[in-house]
Amino acid sequence: MATATADATPAAGRGPPGPGLTLGATRRGRTIGAMDTWKYFGITHADHLVCNPTSPERLDELIGLLDLPPGAHVWEAACGKGELLVRLAERLGIRGTGVDLSPYELPVARSRAAARIPAAELTFIEGDAAAHPPEPASVDLAVCLGASWIWGGHRGTLAALRGFARPGGLVLVGEPYWKRQPDPAYLAAAELAAADFSTLHGNVKIAAEEGLTLLYALPSRDEDWDRYELLQLRAAERFALAHPDDPDVGELLARARRGTDAYLRWGRDTLGWSIYLFRRPPDTTP
Repeated sequence: MATATADATPAAGRGPPGPGLTLGATRRGRTIGAMDTWKYFGITHADHLVCNPTSPERLDELIGLLDLPPGAHVWEAACGKGELLVRLAERLGIRGTGVDLSPYELPVARSRAAARIPAAELTFIEGDAAAHPPEPASVDLAVCLGASWIWGGHRGTLAALRGFARPGGLVLVGEPYWKRQPDPAYLAAAELAAADFSTLHGNVKIAAEEGLTLLYALPSRDEDWDRYELLQLRAAERFALAHPDDPDVGELLARARRGTDAYLRWGRDTLGWSIYLFRRPPDTTP
C-alpha cells in the first residue's frame, strides 16, 4: 500500500527539481521572488506527467531498459508526481520509496499510486531527500532526475546515489548539459552561470570518475523541451485567468512569460537535458 511520511521543515537553501529556466534562481534559494517556490512549480507544472523534459514515450523506453527483478527496491530523490515509481510498480512489480519537498506534488503521487496500483509497496516521504536516504548499498536502483542541487551538483549526486545502490545495482540521473557555449544574455535571463553545467560527454566523464559505468543515455528531443517549457506558460496563464485576485498572479505571469521568452530566444538551442543510466560495478564498496 502507498504510505506517506511528513517532514514539514524543508532544508534551507534547497530548491525544487527541474532543468528549466527557473533553475538558476531556485538552486540558490527557497523562493522565487516573493512567491513560494513550491506554489510556483505546483501551478506551472500542473499539466506535466513528469517534471522534466521527458515524454511519456521516452519514459516507457527508459523503463524497458531497466533490468529489475520483481520486488526490486527503487529509491527516488525529488520524485515529484511519482510517475516513474508508479509505472515501475505497474510494469515490473518493484517496491519503491520517493522523497520530495513539494507539498503540491506529493499528493498527486499518492493519488496516482492509490488509483492505479493500490497494493504496491510505494512510500512517499515529504522532506529533503538528503535527510531521508536509504541504507548504504541497499537499493537496486537509485534515482535523481533533475534535482542535483540536493547534493551540490552532478558530481555530488552521482557519489551519493552510487553509495545508495548495492554493488552491481543501477543509478539513474537526469541532468542538464550545454549544447553550446551559452550567450551571456541567456545566462543573465536564466540566472545561471556557465559553470553550473557540463556537456553531454562531460556528465558521463564525471560519472566515470565517480566509479560508475555508463549503460545508456537518453537526451531529450526539441519537442520534449517544447512541451516541458510551454506547458508551464499555458498553466500559468490559465491559473491567472481563473484566479485574478491571487496575490502572486503578477509575479507568476512575469516569471513564466520571461522564462518562455528566454527559452525561445536562446535556451532551445543552448541547454540540453539527458537521463543517464549507470551501473555501480559489483566489486566496489560504499
